[in-house]
Amino acid sequence: MSLRQLLTDEIRSIFSDTTVMLTVFLGVFLYSFLYPLPYLKQLPREQQVVVVNLDGSQLSRQLERMVDATSQIRISEQVPSLGAARERLLARTAAGILVIPAHFNRDLRLGLRPTLGIAGDASMLLVYGTVLEGMSTAAGTLAAQVAVQQLMVDGQPPRLAQEQFRGAWLNLRTVFNPTMGYVSYVIPAVFVLILHQTLVIGIGLLSCARRETVSRSPGAVVLVRCGLFLAVYLLLCLYYFGFCYDLYGIPRQAELWTLAAIMVPFLAAASFLGMTLGLVLPRRELVTLVVLLSSMPLIFSSGFIWPESALPRPLVLVLQLIPVQPAIKALLSANQMGAGYAAVVPQLVQLWLCAGFYGALAWYLAGKRLSVRLS
Repeated sequence: MSLRQLLTDEIRSIFSDTTVMLTVFLGVFLYSFLYPLPYLKQLPREQQVVVVNLDGSQLSRQLERMVDATSQIRISEQVPSLGAARERLLARTAAGILVIPAHFNRDLRLGLRPTLGIAGDASMLLVYGTVLEGMSTAAGTLAAQVAVQQLMVDGQPPRLAQEQFRGAWLNLRTVFNPTMGYVSYVIPAVFVLILHQTLVIGIGLLSCARRETVSRSPGAVVLVRCGLFLAVYLLLCLYYFGFCYDLYGIPRQAELWTLAAIMVPFLAAASFLGMTLGLVLPRRELVTLVVLLSSMPLIFSSGFIWPESALPRPLVLVLQLIPVQPAIKALLSANQMGAGYAAVVPQLVQLWLCAGFYGALAWYLAGKRLSVRLS
């Protein structure tokens, strides 16, 4: 079979396989809208909180107003006891509880440190963090006001009292995530995972279905199939890192050639990995099952959600064999943090090694199947 005939045959097999087409094109397109949907508001705001005010003083009511004035919290109700507040939290009608203890005003005026009770549902991390942030901000601001007022009562001028209470003035500037939201934080890495998983599934399904039709040149089949999927996914990368980035307001800092230097070995390695799975697994549906089951472990072990230092070292080393791991690190470094080409060279070397390893393995498996069939 000539190279032209092989190329024509592979193109026909790709575009005539409905499952592959749905996985590659429809899957990538749908995930580009479905996955970012929960994060479009960037951060949870106006979470409902119930208050148990056991002090009843003017200062405690001022704290309530300050908590309600934050962008993170809206006080929905005052309840007489902690038990009633707990019922609302368990019923999910409230996202948090604020308990103002008895003698709150007296202890604060005497320079003591009254303890506020703050509770939330930690199973919802974004909401829980928002509730704690809003309450802590309001409580800290009120404590600062009381401390400054006490210094003024002792004879300090207002400006000096403020400067004496605050030892340092902060000028915070967001660098890598200008909006401080979850779209710019989560979506870039997840887009890489989506490209990886759909590519591995698509080429794995095709390789599993056509492994009995390998020609007398298995190396040519492996290279041509990889080249075709590489070309298709480079176009899909332009859609993700171009149109979708603009749609969701995600900043881009890497140059086009740097992104290409990352994506080419990444997509090649993922293609060879998918072919290897398709040649090893006995049934076609197992390719999808294996890849989908690996999605959550891969995303949580990639280092941007959970630090690698907190993961078992053997697990981290084993997962380095999966191309998506170095690809996520390289993309986040170059595109979100503005790192230069030299900073991502270790990840590029790792991606090329993965491409060489899985390419040689796919070549060997295809050749082995051909020799078994001929014998």
